[in-house]
Amino acid sequence: MNQVSRQVVRPVRADEWPEVKELRLSSLQDPVAPIAFLETYEKAVAQPDSFWQERAEKAADGARVRQFVAEGPGGIWIGSVTVLIEDADSDDVFGGPVQQRQAHLVGVYVRPDHRGSGVIDALFETAVAWAWSVPDVTRVRLYVHEDNARAESFYRRYGFVRSGETVTMTGDPSKLEREMVLEER
Repeated sequence: MNQVSRQVVRPVRADEWPEVKELRLSSLQDPVAPIAFLETYEKAVAQPDSFWQERAEKAADGARVRQFVAEGPGGIWIGSVTVLIEDADSDDVFGGPVQQRQAHLVGVYVRPDHRGSGVIDALFETAVAWAWSVPDVTRVRLYVHEDNARAESFYRRYGFVRSGETVTMTGDPSKLEREMVLEER
C-alpha cells in the first residue's frame, strides 16, 4: 500500500463492486469525461449489477487487469487507475495489434476536490510499479486526448513521452488521442 498524507492506494477487492460502480459513474459525470473516457454515463448507468460485479472481480484478480483506488478519510474512494496487460499478438483496447507485452493505463480519475493533493502521483506510483512487476512487460502506455492538456501535463511530469502513435477519437474522428509511453526501466 502506498500512502500520501491521509490517502491510501490499494488494489480493489471483488466484493467492492458498488464502490467501483459509484466511482466510475462519478468520473463519467466530470466535465472532461467526453475527452477522457471511451464510455458515456448513459451507457454505464444502464449496466446491470452483474456487469459491475464482473468488472470488479476481473480488476481484483490481477492476472490481466488490476484496478487501484485511492481511499481518503473514512474509506471514501477519491481516485482510481486501471492497468490492462496486453500481450504481443493480441489487440489493444482500440483494436490495433500489440507488438510486445505492455501495460496500458486506463480509467485515470481523481475527484475534483482532491486534485492537486498528490493523489494522482500516488496512484501512478503504485500502478506503474505493479505494471513493471508483471513478467515480460517492456513498456507502460496510455492514451490522452489532444485537447486534454491538464492530463498530458501530468503524464509528462511523471515521465511519459509521446510515442508518435495516434488514434482517432471514438465518436469524433476529427480529434486524436496520442499514445504516451514509459520505456522499460
